[in-house]
Amino acid sequence: MDQHIIHQFIKNALAEDVGDGDHTSLSTIPAGTQGKARLIIKDTGILAGVELALEIFREIDPQLKVNVTLNDGAEVKFGDIAFEVEGSVQSILVAERLVLNCMQRMSGIATTTNEIADILRNTNTRVLDTRKTTPGMRYLEKWAVKIGGGVNHRFGLYDMILIKDNHVDYAGGIANAITNAQQYLLDTGKKLAIEIEVRNLEELEEVLQVGGVDRILLDNFKFDVLKQAVAMIEGRYITEASGGITVDNVLEYALCGVDYVSMGSLTHSVKSLDMSLKAIKQ
Repeated sequence: MDQHIIHQFIKNALAEDVGDGDHTSLSTIPAGTQGKARLIIKDTGILAGVELALEIFREIDPQLKVNVTLNDGAEVKFGDIAFEVEGSVQSILVAERLVLNCMQRMSGIATTTNEIADILRNTNTRVLDTRKTTPGMRYLEKWAVKIGGGVNHRFGLYDMILIKDNHVDYAGGIANAITNAQQYLLDTGKKLAIEIEVRNLEELEEVLQVGGVDRILLDNFKFDVLKQAVAMIEGRYITEASGGITVDNVLEYALCGVDYVSMGSLTHSVKSLDMSLKAIKQ
């Protein structure tokens, strides 16, 4: 967990939600009122966001006590209780929606990722996430992918060189794009992996002739052509398939022999896992 990123996220989220105060709770519940609440699962899937919830509670009120009964990565079902929180009722209510929003989305991502990882379990292929994330929540969403058994691709534009079709076209071709990237790394002294996207076997052949990359992204290849591409690469580079990969066809992509499949749907179109934070009546 990157504490700086997490605390900045919590700070921004609370500023957005709380503003100058939770006036509903402040006006209806006497200051100092103590109580308990439990996080109840209302769905089936993989739990994620418990560690984050602890940080949220700690940030809002260090006096809150949390008893965790289910950890990140646990398989959950309707009626399971992830944790109980005890302390200031006003503090619990400030934390409620932020905790739920994060845990529901993270658990949905972890559940979807776990389904894909389970399909791929008997292959040599692993599933990658992408940059198709919710602005401001990328760290949390990629964290959820890892909890679900997936692998994080680059976190942003800063930690890898990924030459995509637009870069190739603007650079004047594959050879130019690769040599420009290599020169950039020499000039700046940066240690970044280079990945390049190819759209067909002709572009792949050009990449193989130029060399100097670490990974080749095979985008929107049909299965028979993807198998040809993997054969042409002969294990010299890490291979990744992308484009139109779903839960229904991911195994067929894996059986083409690629090292990775990348799926934007892990983070951009998942269904959140249903759960609620309910007061425990004294």
